[in-house]
Amino acid sequence: MIPLRQSRVGGGRLPPAPGAAHTGAVTGPPPSDHARDGVPGARLPRRGGRMIPSPASAARRLILAAVGNRAAEAVMRRYGMRLGASRFIAGESLDQCLAVIRTLNAQGFRCNATVLGEAVRDRADADRAVAEYRRLITRIADHDLTANVAVKLTLMGLDIGEDVARENLVGLLDLARARHRFIRIDMEESRHVDATLDCYRRLRGQGYRNVGTVLQAYLYRTGSDLEALLPLDPNLRLVKGAYLEGPEVAFPRKAQVDQNLVALIERALSGGGYTAIATHDEAIIEHTVRYTESHGIARDRFEFQMLYGVRPQLQRSLVGRGFPVLVATSFGTQWYPFFMRRLAERPANLLFLVRNLVRR
Repeated sequence: MIPLRQSRVGGGRLPPAPGAAHTGAVTGPPPSDHARDGVPGARLPRRGGRMIPSPASAARRLILAAVGNRAAEAVMRRYGMRLGASRFIAGESLDQCLAVIRTLNAQGFRCNATVLGEAVRDRADADRAVAEYRRLITRIADHDLTANVAVKLTLMGLDIGEDVARENLVGLLDLARARHRFIRIDMEESRHVDATLDCYRRLRGQGYRNVGTVLQAYLYRTGSDLEALLPLDPNLRLVKGAYLEGPEVAFPRKAQVDQNLVALIERALSGGGYTAIATHDEAIIEHTVRYTESHGIARDRFEFQMLYGVRPQLQRSLVGRGFPVLVATSFGTQWYPFFMRRLAERPANLLFLVRNLVRR
């Protein structure tokens, strides 16, 4: 793992993260209470021998647990778009998404587009997803929009077979390369990390330069993964992570994840390639600005990425300051898991949903 030194973020010091001394993938939780808490000498509150999660952490886990709840999904599919899901989703159709991208481009933003959906288990569903992505790439290029696309390997058929997903992705990469477009392979749950990174390495080895991937700061292993990828001069998006993971594979505390993300950003920027910093955390954004300026890192080496509908004023402010900002847009009818993960990233977003419910 990347050594996590003391870094100043937002005027305060981030505590040393657990696992900082590890040099390889971490396969178990940090060894002590004070390590888990991320604050030297502090211990997590316990009840009956169990750690008590913070209210925000508990809310996040509850929201993410609802992703697989069919009853909750049925309710949200019926009312969710009217109650606020449309704030984060660029439409249920390709035409709606393209209209959003066109507007964002006019405001100075780059964009990417994602066809919502994941975890297909038969080839017919994977083929339909590939066809939709082919339409997306073609339409973006035909309209000369400043946009690329992001793809989940499980939507390409990863659960059917790694060869199926890779073959489908190669077809999309060939089309994207012919149309001068870029594809980013999204990262999913921790159990898919090895297959995703293996796919990325194989594609780079086959000569595809129009492909990138994602690393998640909440996983213990990510520092080692970054070090292994740096010789490729990779195009990487760095994120905190949005899936429900256990303490055996992921940092359980927000402060730990924040510090790891800062360390990953600094290492990626110093190591070459292109780095997309995907966060709405203003303290981390400003730390990145200071780091790049103090180390002479040109603005064509990195960009900030944010989600459609999340902190638009901050997005506009960064563009006004001359920083490249990409707004990630997603569309499709399979929006429920995506929307719930957006709520989980900032449980306060639930207030937005409740306000809309009360108004009705």
